[in-house]
Amino acid sequence: MNKYFVSLLVLLVMVSCKNSKGDPPADKQKKGPSETIVDVMVAQSQTISSQVEANGTVVANEYVELRPETSGRLVYLYVPEGNLVKKGTVIARINDADLQAQLNKTKVLLDLAQKNEERLAKLLKVNGVNLSDYDAALSTVNGYKADLVYTQSLIDKTVIKAPFDGMIGLRQVSLGAYLSPAITVATMQQLDKIRIDFTLPEEYSRLIQKGNTVDVTVDATRQTKTKARIIATEPQVDQNTRNLKVRALLDGGKVNPGAFVKVVVQSGTDTKAIMVPANAIIQDDRRKQLIQVKNGKANFITVETGVTQADFVEITNGVKQGDTIVVTGVLFARPQSPLKVRSVKTLEQLKN
Repeated sequence: MNKYFVSLLVLLVMVSCKNSKGDPPADKQKKGPSETIVDVMVAQSQTISSQVEANGTVVANEYVELRPETSGRLVYLYVPEGNLVKKGTVIARINDADLQAQLNKTKVLLDLAQKNEERLAKLLKVNGVNLSDYDAALSTVNGYKADLVYTQSLIDKTVIKAPFDGMIGLRQVSLGAYLSPAITVATMQQLDKIRIDFTLPEEYSRLIQKGNTVDVTVDATRQTKTKARIIATEPQVDQNTRNLKVRALLDGGKVNPGAFVKVVVQSGTDTKAIMVPANAIIQDDRRKQLIQVKNGKANFITVETGVTQADFVEITNGVKQGDTIVVTGVLFARPQSPLKVRSVKTLEQLKN
């Protein structure tokens, strides 16, 4: 009897332990997934100035590398580094002693040939010489004249002159050096008209019109801004990048050629633009999504975007005025999961 009672007691204890470790209390069974705490904003249309940013390079109005057209020893050099040089100023001379000697010899031979031609011309008038003899003498004169022009052209190639009014750069050679056409003596640049070269994707070609102005930031540190006027575009789009090359003339501002600048092209005004923070957009290879708060739950909606301004993106389709959009806690929300709104942000608050 006692054994039976003990067995029954052990069985009751085991059943009780099983029930205590089994199903959770009723209040825990009814509780759903935890709420995600988020901040939201109410979509509102606002007036924005659409713009496209591009990287540009400063280009001198005229630029040249001064090099000799022939090889030889440098016997004259005038490079006033960093100063203005007038057009036609002699910058350098190559040794031309042999060419000068050849030129003088040709002049002597030409003088003798001309006297002979003049004497035969007088005899020809009185039939004192054959016409063929006179033609030969005349041909000799013309030959020496051609030699004179040819030798002078070779002498001209030994002289380097400034091709335009401009600022000369640093001297690259020394007097007495042996030069070849591959060696640069110095560089010259014309800085009175500075140009900006930049590229834009071909879809923005409608914004590029000759005479239009663009905004240029010429000093990234000081944020110095000025204007530039579009003067030309490359007729053909680059086949590799699908970009259009544009050239603009800078309106004032001192900047060195070769420097980097930021170019902003205005694309008009959109009075119905809805802007959201860029980090609120969930993007993959196929689509872009925002999280809308609907009935207290996360509703994922597919959207289309437009222009980008700083950290904000224009929504062109998928969102309308009055929609509540999640701007923080985006990564923790799941489709149709409950949301707890902590605060409602304005666009101005999100910009700060």
